[in-house]
Amino acid sequence: MADTLWNRGAGELARMIRSGEVSSTEVIEAHLARIDAVNPELNAVVVVLAEEALAAAKEADRRIAAGDADLGPLHGVPVTVKENIDVAGTSTTKGVAAFAAAVPAVDAPLVERLRAAGAIVIGRTNMPDMGLRVSTDSSLRGLTRNPWHAGVTAGGSSGGEASALAAGMSALGAGNDIGGSLRNPAHCCGISALKPTPGRVPWADATLPEDWPLSFQLMAVHGPMARRVADVRLGLEIMAGPDRRDPGALPVPLTFPDSGGPVRVALLPEPPGVTTNPAVAEMVRRAGAHLAAAGYEVEEATPPEYEAVRELWGSLLMTELESVRPLLENVMGADGLRMLHAFAEIAPQLDLDAYIHLFVTRRRLARLWQEFFQTYPVVLSPVWPEPAFPHGWDLDNPGVTLDVMRPIMPANALGLPAVATPGGVVGGLPVGVQLIGAPFREDRVLDAAAVIETAVGMTGVVDPFAG
Repeated sequence: MADTLWNRGAGELARMIRSGEVSSTEVIEAHLARIDAVNPELNAVVVVLAEEALAAAKEADRRIAAGDADLGPLHGVPVTVKENIDVAGTSTTKGVAAFAAAVPAVDAPLVERLRAAGAIVIGRTNMPDMGLRVSTDSSLRGLTRNPWHAGVTAGGSSGGEASALAAGMSALGAGNDIGGSLRNPAHCCGISALKPTPGRVPWADATLPEDWPLSFQLMAVHGPMARRVADVRLGLEIMAGPDRRDPGALPVPLTFPDSGGPVRVALLPEPPGVTTNPAVAEMVRRAGAHLAAAGYEVEEATPPEYEAVRELWGSLLMTELESVRPLLENVMGADGLRMLHAFAEIAPQLDLDAYIHLFVTRRRLARLWQEFFQTYPVVLSPVWPEPAFPHGWDLDNPGVTLDVMRPIMPANALGLPAVATPGGVVGGLPVGVQLIGAPFREDRVLDAAAVIETAVGMTGVVDPFAG
């Protein structure tokens, strides 16, 4: 049994541990062995917390043996956490050497909640410098490889998480997203990930900087990653809710009553402003057909001013990054800075009047999209218009990289929930589809993603480079 435990989902493992079918120690040992076996090729888990995890597993097993009935929904289950989320006693490096000794005394709120639910943090995962690339190559930790193919990106910035999950090193992961950083690697590595609505999952840092510029406050969110949509949903249920350390975290219900009628889906297989690989577009249409077969009403439709939303995202984020560039230049490595400077040239800093007007534009676009959601509560599109690109391609093609990112930008720019889940395989590489919903309707996009997942069936572990 132990040699197959790393292929199980987080919820499934929790049920097996509670029932006594397996022990938490067996589960943790199986995942540590899997890390030993595949991580040298992938460099996804950059800190392995073996001793701490085994001690926690022993305590989890003791509680079950003692008949403790107060067990959390992830009791004894291994999870991994990206290196820009605080885990007490381990460095929050943000992928750079300057923060290698930044060791918080307390967990981030979402890590506190994972532990309170019984989860065991088994390792920290890789990310690019300060999270500012869509490919995971850290000046501190090195390159993370995609288990599907050694030569293509694992995505970023939560690429270490996606690679680790896809290869069976973890059952559930925590990452974050300001420009697709949960959904990009999910697309590249063939897993599922949710970018929640801002305010759904609290964000608090004990390491510097504790507080972020306005664009980060509006667009950056933490979220769950897993091989199975049910585990992503479980992760959200555990992570969500207000916290005293985050004044923006809100007590919003996780589900809402609906009319009971069919949910209409706007199908967007070829987003405006970018050429979509025909095989990727066909995969999105196929995902729409899966939803239609399940009772959804699916028709091709484009949300309003789609390209203006892309411009909004770039102007807002790049203006603020330019204002903190002197600080970033003191800590980031050469490749990260090369990408940062290239993006700054493509989307130059706005003056004060233009920057202020940007928020008027943002509200207008958000209002138009909110009206669109009254007709089409879910938008189905690609995550990227192409499969994963080769390592380093983004550095040589920064403008095209922004085009590749185009489908992910609306959810960040307008504060919308979005889930990425596998739609199939193109040219031997996984391709994700994305479902975007109205603010705080994570339930709707997760429901639709679960339908697609059932039809597609890509929920298993990938053996590195087996293809």
